[in-house]
Amino acid sequence: MTSKIIIATRESRLALWQANHVKQLLEAQGHEVSLLGMTTMGDQILDQPLSKVGGKGLFIKELEVALLEGAAHIAVHSLKDVPMDMPEEFDLACILEREDPRDAWVSPHFESLESLPPGAVVGTSSLRRTVLLQALRPDLQIAALRGNLDTRLRKLDEGQYAGIVLATAGLKRLGLHDRIRQSFSLDTMIPAAGQGAIGIEICANRPELAQILSKLNDLSTAVRVYAERGVSRTMGGSCSMPLAAHARLDGNTLSIRAAWGDPQNPKAPLVHAEDQCQIDMHSSHALDQASHLGVLVAHKLIAQGAMKAVQS
Repeated sequence: MTSKIIIATRESRLALWQANHVKQLLEAQGHEVSLLGMTTMGDQILDQPLSKVGGKGLFIKELEVALLEGAAHIAVHSLKDVPMDMPEEFDLACILEREDPRDAWVSPHFESLESLPPGAVVGTSSLRRTVLLQALRPDLQIAALRGNLDTRLRKLDEGQYAGIVLATAGLKRLGLHDRIRQSFSLDTMIPAAGQGAIGIEICANRPELAQILSKLNDLSTAVRVYAERGVSRTMGGSCSMPLAAHARLDGNTLSIRAAWGDPQNPKAPLVHAEDQCQIDMHSSHALDQASHLGVLVAHKLIAQGAMKAVQS
């Protein structure tokens, strides 16, 4: 039996690509699907860092209102934009197979971060990327860079930056592979929790939608992402938290590495932590196991001094 599904989405080119990707997957199941494009507060406030104006939730609030009012049935998000603690009215119904989670170096003139001259200006408004870049090249100037992907590339091409750091996944999805000069090693630039993954949100009282979307869920991606979000949630993860977390799954072995930087002193040494565990991928508790591993890694970061500057 077919059903009509309306997808709430931001109207940036990347967000629309993601929503159309989900639309095609659902149409292949026989559903009738349409898009409801929306502009969020995160899209409108471009002159300040997200950490100062409300964080990642600014990209999804309007979409959640559309779900509650019945104007849309599901909302499609870049998972790294989804706050770690969701309101009880909503559920993260499924997580799609992850695209390349790495950060990308983009520059018209310099082939790598290492080739930049001292004092060169690099663009990013991510506190995570800021502290990781400072750890790699403390001699560089890190400057704010807001806007959607096309806006960021335009600012780069106008000469405002020697180079910028973007998510590899977004560039690949929009067919902009040729803009990538270098994809950073996952050990050099640890990604944000959930980077490269697409999440689908629904109202918690819609089990029939959850059943439909379960067919799109990629368990391997979900297990890794739940571990990463476990770290971030325990640390109070938000845009004001310079936190990186990335998990790998090798057979039944789930491992995760995380790094934290001092938001008040981006040039301070990073705090690192890692751990691993065995995951029963056939168990209904697999996601809980993954989240617990993330919590353990977060406590290792805290034991080494992470959060101290925030709490003092």
